[in-house]
Amino acid sequence: MTEVNETVGVGLAAYYEYIAQHLHKWANPLSNEQFWRKPYPYGNSVGHLVLHLTGNLNYYIGARVAETGYVRDRDREFTDQQPPPKEEALRAFDRTIAMVVATVRKQKAEDWGKAYAAEREPEAADRFQIFVRCAGHAYHHVGQIVYLSRELART
Repeated sequence: MTEVNETVGVGLAAYYEYIAQHLHKWANPLSNEQFWRKPYPYGNSVGHLVLHLTGNLNYYIGARVAETGYVRDRDREFTDQQPPPKEEALRAFDRTIAMVVATVRKQKAEDWGKAYAAEREPEAADRFQIFVRCAGHAYHHVGQIVYLSRELART
């Protein structure tokens, strides 16, 4: 079981790091103004998606697995009218990814199957499921960031 645990831990940690690298590839070239601008009257800005991913991971993994004490304000992730500068938002995201990776690496074989419960997450019944679901969710939003960044580069 040790080999499986190491494979799962190494694989998930590497995937979260890949997500962060991919997000930075598309967010870093944007100006602060582009980072917060919505290219369409509907949807989100790249910046608000970064705030959302930061809040999502801090809550579902930080508060609920690592027991960081994080308190989430999900609505504000999308509506903050006084958002932080781009660089500050990206640093907060990077700290969150580092916390997730550290939490993944701390899991022992018996931890993956521990019961899991969180607000707005009825599908994840154990820790393994929440790590996988959060990774999928993060990559989904990185895909949106790729699209938005391309649109912003055209304007």
